[in-house]
Amino acid sequence: MIESVELVVTALAAGAAAGARETASTAVKDAYAEVKSLAVRTLRRAVPVPAEVVEAVEADAVTADESGATERLELTAALTAAGAGADEELVAAALKVLELTDLDGTQAGKYQVVLHGNKGVQVGDYNTQSNTFH
Repeated sequence: MIESVELVVTALAAGAAAGARETASTAVKDAYAEVKSLAVRTLRRAVPVPAEVVEAVEADAVTADESGATERLELTAALTAAGAGADEELVAAALKVLELTDLDGTQAGKYQVVLHGNKGVQVGDYNTQSNTFH
């Protein structure tokens, strides 16, 4: 399976993109509002989280394109530190957003990745990676 925190970050980006369109359904907007609310709650409960990370979620500024890679990494780190991956309600809300915004990817199993004992593996879209193994 895809890491739970990465799933949440992906859902936040997908929800922000879909919610910005006038054609977004009420179901998408409601599902995105739920995952956003739960993510902000989780971040605010955590040990010091940079204010700009919380503000990015609140302002619908999480993006899936390359320009938002640094912000996604910071958000991923903050959510990981906050224990978001173990928050079943948050992960379920994220899955709901992805089901509504990326039906084809969901049906194809895009969000069900299993990795064990691998090195240098990336999951997700628009990644850049450099590895040095010794």
